[in-house]
Amino acid sequence: MKASDSCKIQINSEENSVLTREDLKQIVMIAHLTEPMQDRLSQIIDVFKFDKDKILFKEGEPAERLYMLRSGSVLLEQRISDKVTACVGSVKPGFSFGWSAMVDNGVYTNEAVCIEPSEIYSFTRDKINKLFKQDPEMGFLMYQRLLELIKTRLDYRTAQFRQAIKDHPDMQNLFRI
Repeated sequence: MKASDSCKIQINSEENSVLTREDLKQIVMIAHLTEPMQDRLSQIIDVFKFDKDKILFKEGEPAERLYMLRSGSVLLEQRISDKVTACVGSVKPGFSFGWSAMVDNGVYTNEAVCIEPSEIYSFTRDKINKLFKQDPEMGFLMYQRLLELIKTRLDYRTAQFRQAIKDHPDMQNLFRI
C-alpha cells in the first residue's frame, strides 16, 4: 500500500492550512528557500500521518513522491535475500527520503518503513516539476541542496564500507603482509 492509499490530511486547502513557514524551515531540503518560494511550495505539499510499521514504499516501485519527515522515525531497508533485510539508514525529523522521485522514471532503491507514528510532508514529482518550470531559481536551489544531501550520505556510506572492509577478518591477513 502506498502513502497515497492511507489516511491523508490534505493541508493545502485555504480554509485549513496548518503548514507554516516555521514548519518548512525545519526541513533541511527546503529551509534555505526564500519565504515566497516556501509559500508556493506549501501549496503542493501533502501531510500524512502514519502508524508504526507502515510501509511507505518498496524497493523497485515507481518513485512518485519525495518525503520529508516532520516527526517520528523512518528506516530505509534493502532486502538482501528472502530471509534477510538490511537497514541501510534511518531518517531523522527534518530530513528527506525517496529522492528517486526527483528523477524522471525513477524507482525507489530502498523500502521505507515507519518505526514509530510519524508525520510526513510529501509532494509528487509532477507537481514539483510544474513549480520548477514556473520558478527555475527554486528548482536550482532545491536540486543544489539535494546534491549536497546525497553527497553527505555517499561520504558516510563510503566511510562505513571502508570500515567494514578494514574490519573484515579476511582483510586483516592482507593488512599484515
